[in-house]
Amino acid sequence: MECLLRVDEVPVFIPQQVNLFVLRKQHLLHDAGSEAGDIVRIARDIAGLHATSAATPYLSLFARMRDFEREQLGEELYTRRSLGKVRGVRGTVYIYPREMLPVAHAANRRMNIPNSQRFYRYMDRTEKEYEDLSHRILQLLRGRSMTAAEIRRELGEEKSVSPVVNLMCDFGLLIRGAPAGGWRSNEHTYHILEEYMPGVDLAAPDEESARESMVHSYLAACGPAGENDIAWWTAFRRGEVRKILERMDDGVSHIGIEGMDGDFLVLTPEMPALRASVKPGKPIVNLLPYLDPYLMAYKDRSRYLSPENLGFVIDRGGNATSCIMLDGRIAGVWDYYDEPPSVRYFLFEKASRPSRQAIGKQALRFGKFLTGTEVELEECGNMTPLAERTAGGFMAPLRNV
Repeated sequence: MECLLRVDEVPVFIPQQVNLFVLRKQHLLHDAGSEAGDIVRIARDIAGLHATSAATPYLSLFARMRDFEREQLGEELYTRRSLGKVRGVRGTVYIYPREMLPVAHAANRRMNIPNSQRFYRYMDRTEKEYEDLSHRILQLLRGRSMTAAEIRRELGEEKSVSPVVNLMCDFGLLIRGAPAGGWRSNEHTYHILEEYMPGVDLAAPDEESARESMVHSYLAACGPAGENDIAWWTAFRRGEVRKILERMDDGVSHIGIEGMDGDFLVLTPEMPALRASVKPGKPIVNLLPYLDPYLMAYKDRSRYLSPENLGFVIDRGGNATSCIMLDGRIAGVWDYYDEPPSVRYFLFEKASRPSRQAIGKQALRFGKFLTGTEVELEECGNMTPLAERTAGGFMAPLRNV
């Protein structure tokens, strides 16, 4: 595909070309150029795995690896400890490669600690209680791990200790370990960081360099993107984002995207790959889980989502539901059910027979991965927009349709 040139000689690319380029970087093309087969590399390449919801990182990897098995992520996270969970961008829990943990922590510490402090105050905890409890928790966890509920019982506390252990994680004293209730559980165990990951110093990077590294990682994973997208993903102030981009100027190129306003930024060494993006001959179908890093990476989703369908995919808080992507654009929504084992899907418009067959094949794969058994498929004829639903509706978009 050839790009056009604007009068000011900024190259302009059509959305399809940009979509294909980003899909390859996100390991979503499933060809020799995008297939990593390496969980740590994928986590690095997509700037971390969104892990606020326990199942999302597993499904995000399943979408990007042909032969992914749940035990593989558990091994990297909890046995090899090549990955770790910390609160990252926008105060959400992310899984990062070991070497990225200090960068993510330093870049977001100034935002995350005050948020956690407000939470424990809201939960009727005082600073004195925090100082006392955190000291006792460190003593209790020497050489072992426990859940927040187990810590509370062991210490004889009447009130929840969750706000305290979350703040201790944000200070870099504790780290989240294997969940007590299995891979779809958010009931983390907690470890002392220096015991669990010896040699990892979360205080090593300075904030300025860490934030620049985060922006670079974002553009490597998700660029081309606009300043608004970077500010949305990082939650950094627009002025700070602009200063970071000015420092990165020699390594960043500006492009346009046909039909979209504004300039978009891409790492300069990636320009040849962007120009060379070519669509494969067969339909490209991807099922992505809700809160997938790619879906959550942009403020402006118009490159891959029609404005008239925005309310079916994005809720009022900016959360993205589980999506069906066809040739790089969101074509519908999917959902799964354990009882009876089934996958529902809703398409925004008619799709070709090969596309529908590919969607059905992917839906059956995801259903078996989630439920452990063969599933039934059900196409829904309608869907209530997420904007009209209560909070959390994005986690079950096709329930009660």
